[in-house]
Amino acid sequence: MVLFEIPAATDTPISFLHEPYIRIGSVTKLLKHYPDQSRKLWQNQADDWSAEICHEAALEDLDPRAIAVARQVFADKNKRLAEDIKEWDDITFLNKAKIAIHGQITNTAIILLGRYESTSFLSPAQAHITWILKGVDGIEKDYEHFEPPFLLVLDEVYNKIRNLNYRYMASGTLFPEEVQQYDPYIIREALSNAIGHQDYRLGGRIIVVEKEDSTLLFQNSGAFIPKTIENVLLQDAPEASYRNPFLVNAMVNLNMMDTIGSGIKKMYQIQSKRFFPLPDYDLTRERVGVKFTGKVLDQEYAKQLATVDNLTLHDIIALDKVQKGQAITEEEADALRKKSLIEGRKNSYIIAADVAKHTEQQAEYMLLKGLNEKYYEAAILDLLKQFGEASRSDFDKLLYNKLPEVLTDEQKFHKIKNLLQKMKRKKLIYFEDKLWRLV
Repeated sequence: MVLFEIPAATDTPISFLHEPYIRIGSVTKLLKHYPDQSRKLWQNQADDWSAEICHEAALEDLDPRAIAVARQVFADKNKRLAEDIKEWDDITFLNKAKIAIHGQITNTAIILLGRYESTSFLSPAQAHITWILKGVDGIEKDYEHFEPPFLLVLDEVYNKIRNLNYRYMASGTLFPEEVQQYDPYIIREALSNAIGHQDYRLGGRIIVVEKEDSTLLFQNSGAFIPKTIENVLLQDAPEASYRNPFLVNAMVNLNMMDTIGSGIKKMYQIQSKRFFPLPDYDLTRERVGVKFTGKVLDQEYAKQLATVDNLTLHDIIALDKVQKGQAITEEEADALRKKSLIEGRKNSYIIAADVAKHTEQQAEYMLLKGLNEKYYEAAILDLLKQFGEASRSDFDKLLYNKLPEVLTDEQKFHKIKNLLQKMKRKKLIYFEDKLWRLV
C-alpha cells in the first residue's frame, strides 16, 4: 500500500496543466470560478513571488545583452554612481540594482533579464506577451509571441504596434495638427504596468490587442489591488501594497516604469490634453484590461469642456463616462449638475443643452433628450386618422427610434405605454379588442 499525503493549499493553489484548482466540499473545481476563495488564498501569502530565488538558475541563464542594457539604464538614472558601476561585476550590479538577492537569481531577474529558455525555471508560472492585430470586424490579421528578457521586449512590442499619424484641426488655426495615435509614454507605461502587476502564478499571458478601429488594449492576469481606478487617481500617495513589489521596484530602477503610483494618473492627463477619450478600464474576471482610443471622438465638445472653470480630473472622468453611456455615482452627478454640464435623471444623464449649443451639437442633444411629448401625441393621432386603428406594435415601430437614445429598450416600452394611457385619460383615444382607435 502506498500513501500520498497532499497538504491543503494555504497560499498558492494547486495547478494542473497551468489551471489552478480548489476543493469545494468533496469536489475539485476550477479556482477561476471562485474569485472570493482565490482572493483569500493570495492574501494569505506573506512572501513576494517576484522576490523568490530560482535555486537552479545561475548568471549564465541571463541574457548578456539585457544585462548590458540594464547597466547603461541604471547608470543613466544614477549618474553619481556612473564610475562605480563600471567597476562592478555583473553579480554586484544585479545586487545593487535590486534584481538579485545576495548573488542569487530571482524570479524578477529571469523575467527582466533572463534568456528566453530560462523561463522553465519559473514553471508552473508563465512569462509571455502576445501581440495581436485585429481588423475593424474583429478578425485576427496578425500576431506574435514574446518571451524574456522583458527589458528588451518593451521596444520590440512597441515597434509591432502600428502607431499611425492622426490629423485634427487645432483651435484657432486652419492648419491641421499631426500627432501619433498613441502617445509613446502611454504604450510604455501600460505595457510596463501589465508586466509589473501580472499575476504570473495564474499561468496567463499578457495580451496586447491592436485594432484597426483606432483602439489599443492591454490585459494582464490578476485582480486590481487598489480595487477601483478612482482610488489611484484621486489619492496623492502611492498604493500601500503591490502584487510584485520586488519586480516593480526593479523596473523603476531600470526606468521601465514611472515613479510608483503616478503612471496611471499621467496616462489620463495625456489623453485629456490631447482631447482623446480617457482610458477605459475593465477590472472584471480577475483580470485588468485598459483600452486606449487613438482619435478624437468629438473635438469641438472636448475643447469646450477644457474652457470650463474649475473642471477637475474627477469631473473629466465623470463626463467621459456620460459621453460613453456609462453609469456615474450620485456624487459625480451632483458635481456636474452644479457646473451645468449634465441634465436628465439617474441612469439617463445627458450632456447639458448649453454645452451642446456651444459645441454645435444641437441635433445630437435632441436625439439624446428626445422630442416634445406633443410631437409623439401628434404622430399617434396621425397614424389613427390615416388607418383608423392600430396595435401596440404599430406604435412601437412608429416611435421607437424617435425616443431618447439614452433610454433602454425596457424604458422605451414603458414610455410608449404611459403615453398611450395618458392620451386615453385625455379622451383622445380608446382601447378595444386589442386595438387602439380615435374617440
